Amino acid sequence: METHRKKLKRYDQSGDARFLTFSCFQRLPLLSKDRSREFLINAIETSRTRHSFDLWGYVIMPEHVHLLLLPHPNIRVAEILKGIKLASSRQAIAWLKKNSPDFLERLEDTQPNGSRVFRFWQRGGGYDRNLSSARDVHRKLRYIHENPVRRGLVERTVDWRWSSALAWESGADGLLSIDRDSFPPLTFLDDDVSSDLLR
Repeated sequence: METHRKKLKRYDQSGDARFLTFSCFQRLPLLSKDRSREFLINAIETSRTRHSFDLWGYVIMPEHVHLLLLPHPNIRVAEILKGIKLASSRQAIAWLKKNSPDFLERLEDTQPNGSRVFRFWQRGGGYDRNLSSARDVHRKLRYIHENPVRRGLVERTVDWRWSSALAWESGADGLLSIDRDSFPPLTFLDDDVSSDLLR
């Protein structure tokens, strides 16, 4: 019996920010090691160079990632994600083949055509939401930063090294530079959203 997966529709609306979420294969905690997180950080930076976008926020959790970004005109989010996921996956799989080949069995996936591959990321495009208002952007940034606190990984958002929380609070970039100049300010119309993104 053939099964059909729902295809994610992406709306590359010029001027809209994007809130992206993608997960590791079978929700395994493949991003629990600094090594794999650094592979991902490098891939995000490379993708930003090749597929222009402004990065406003990020968090790397043990088994998933959230990104808040603004694609530049005529840039497709699918290409941004493909660049990030392909580069980080290749590095991680290559490291495992050399240093931990027994673990690779857990990442083996059978394709619809029957071929077998090693997969670092879950199939599909993940979650993708367009954000057209400053209020939505600020809310999503706060949500991203609070992820590690909600999970009990740290007590304060700024204590999680693998996010943009400290960069926003301190004004100094950490692992990835933040494009603050293009980040939309809140106005009096958005007064139900706390201007303190980090609490």
